[in-house]
Amino acid sequence: MKIVPERRGGRSRRPVRTPAARGLAALAAAVALAGCSQAGSHQSAGALAANPAVDPGSPLGGRPAPDFRLQNQFGRTVSLSQFRGQAVLLAFADSRCSTICPLTTTSMLQAVRLMGAAGRHVQLLGINANPDATRVADVRDYSAAHGMMHAWDFLTGSLAQLKQVWKAYHVYISAIKGNIDHEPAVYLIRPDGREQSIFLSQMAYSATDQQAQVLANATAAVLPGHPHVAQSVNLRYLPGIRPTATAALPVAGGRVGGRTVTFGPGHAHLVVFFATWVDENSNVIRELRALDAYQQAASAHGWPQVVAVDEASTESTPAALPALLTALRGSLNYPVAIDRYGQLADGYGVQDQPWVELVSGSGKILFRQDGWFPPPALANAVRKALGPAAG
Repeated sequence: MKIVPERRGGRSRRPVRTPAARGLAALAAAVALAGCSQAGSHQSAGALAANPAVDPGSPLGGRPAPDFRLQNQFGRTVSLSQFRGQAVLLAFADSRCSTICPLTTTSMLQAVRLMGAAGRHVQLLGINANPDATRVADVRDYSAAHGMMHAWDFLTGSLAQLKQVWKAYHVYISAIKGNIDHEPAVYLIRPDGREQSIFLSQMAYSATDQQAQVLANATAAVLPGHPHVAQSVNLRYLPGIRPTATAALPVAGGRVGGRTVTFGPGHAHLVVFFATWVDENSNVIRELRALDAYQQAASAHGWPQVVAVDEASTESTPAALPALLTALRGSLNYPVAIDRYGQLADGYGVQDQPWVELVSGSGKILFRQDGWFPPPALANAVRKALGPAAG
C-alpha cells in the first residue's frame, strides 16, 4: 500500500491508495456496512464507493496485532493485550497535531457514540506519532483539548519504545524542522487480537461524520452478534463550497449583524478558520480578541471585515463553541459563524487550524496564512494584498 503522509503545519495531503488497495477497500466497504439493512447497505455502499473523502478501509488478513506496553495520559502502563475480548480502534496521532489528527480522533469518538450500548465493547487507543513531543504531558494535553481524556488511552513512551511500535505497524513517521510527517492510520483490531482492517483519514472536514459512520459499521461487524448500527449519516460525497459560490453560515456569537453571514461574490471577508481545541497550542481567546485590532483598521480603511468560522465537525461536543463564547463575554466586534459540515473549509482549501484567508468580493483568495497573525502583521499583509486601493 502506497500512502502519501500527512504533514503538520498546514501542508497535509490526502492519503492516496494504489489500484490494488482500492480493490481491497471496495471489499472492506461491503463488510463495513454489514450492520445495515440489506436495502440500506446497497444504497450506502454505492454512495461510499463514490465518495473520495471517506476511506472504507482495506482488509489486513487477520494477522495477530503486535502487542506493546506504553504509558497513557494518566501515566499508567497500558498494553494492547489487556483489551482482548474487545474491539480496538487504534490510531497513530501526533500529540501536537492541528491538521488531520483531530479529524481522525473526532471520527473515532463519534463512531463509539453511534454504536450506542455496543460501544461499551470498543476500546479507543492512540499511539503518539510525534518524536519531538513524547512526554505524558503531551498526550494528556491533546486528550484534554479534544474532550477525550476519559474516552481513550493516548499512549506514549521513550522514543525507542515508540519507534518499535511504529515499525511493528508499518507506520512511517519523521520530524523535519518541527514538521511531523506521519501516516494517518486507524487499525481495527478484532476481539481475538487480530488485525481486521486499516483506515486512512482524509483531509476533508466534511467527511468527519461520514468516516465515523464507516468506523462504527466496521467495528460492529467484528463484535459478537454483529450489533446493529443505525445508518444516521448519509455517505454521499459533500462537495466543498468554493469562494466563488454563495453560501450562508449561521452566526453563533460575536458582533452580530444578522442570523447568518454570507460568503461568496459581493462579500469580501478576512476569514479566520479555527476550532476551540487550538487552545492546546495557542491561547485562542487572546488570539480571537486580538483580531479586533484588525477589525478597527478594516472599518477605518474600508478593508474586508473579519469573520471567524468554527469548524464544528471537529469539535468533541456541540457545547465547545458556546463555552468559548461565554468565556469571551461578548467582547468580539465581528461575527463568529459555524461551518457545521466543514464544506466551507474544504472549498476554501483549509489544511490546518487556525487558517486565515483574505477573500475578495469576486471570490478570489488574495492570500492564505497557516496560523495566527500578530495584529500589525495582519494589517500589513492585507494592505499589501489589496494594493493601492487599500489606502
